[in-house]
Amino acid sequence: MSDDDKYPAESGRRRFVKGVVGGGALAGVGATGAISVNSLTTASGAGGGTVEAKVIENTAGPAPRGMPQIPIKIDDEGYIKGIWPEVTTETVQGLEVKIAKEENYGGTGVTYSQEWFQYCGLQANNGFTPDYESDNYFRSDPGTKYAWQQEQFSGGDRINVADLADYEEWGNGVGKSGIGKPAMVTWRSGDSENPIPVNILRSPAVEEAAKNDDWIAASTDQGVMAYLNKCSHFCCIPGFKTNSGSAKYGAENKVYCQCHQSVYDPFSVVSAIYTALPRPEG
Repeated sequence: MSDDDKYPAESGRRRFVKGVVGGGALAGVGATGAISVNSLTTASGAGGGTVEAKVIENTAGPAPRGMPQIPIKIDDEGYIKGIWPEVTTETVQGLEVKIAKEENYGGTGVTYSQEWFQYCGLQANNGFTPDYESDNYFRSDPGTKYAWQQEQFSGGDRINVADLADYEEWGNGVGKSGIGKPAMVTWRSGDSENPIPVNILRSPAVEEAAKNDDWIAASTDQGVMAYLNKCSHFCCIPGFKTNSGSAKYGAENKVYCQCHQSVYDPFSVVSAIYTALPRPEG
């Protein structure tokens, strides 16, 4: 990978990495975050073709790919919301189907699609129905593992960027302090018994990366990023800086899934290519 593909170019902070990995195709991850890839996952012909998603990179453990990023915006009052793709109607094998998809998102050349969220049975979640009505705001998860959230919020309260104002100092005794402040939230869940788990993170590294990468600039806001918090291995709920035991796996400053020790790096956003689910039959 050339230096032009890394960002930020000059920074003492953690570094985002962009690249392309297929499920299980990651050949190696070095200490600097550089990656090498042997192959890509291709469609078998039984599915709906390949889907390319922007994900936080899986760097260790059995997870087949990273967890998909969710583009976000902050409204005029400071509340943080996830962006849902535009809903259109397409004809697929003679059937009209609704799909949430936005090509060339924010002028980045990336196609942002509901298909990013189709693993772990989430495609059956009512929140991922293309035309499900939601204001798309992130709301505090009542089961959050972060003490600051437990003290400050009731379940269902919206998260404001001001709640993350101490992101350059925040720490909880796990790993380093000052690399970012997280929150566990739900998205597009309403009164669902199966809420969609999301993690948001405000970090100086996100701000730095947004200066040099079009996708990060378009998909984050004021140093805040978000990702779907479902391990792509066995669908468990991982945690960023929630488990002191993660240090044994070098994950104290990363996202760690204690079920099977999968590790994800929220400061490395890559492209993951995998086979889409079957299309409707005509």
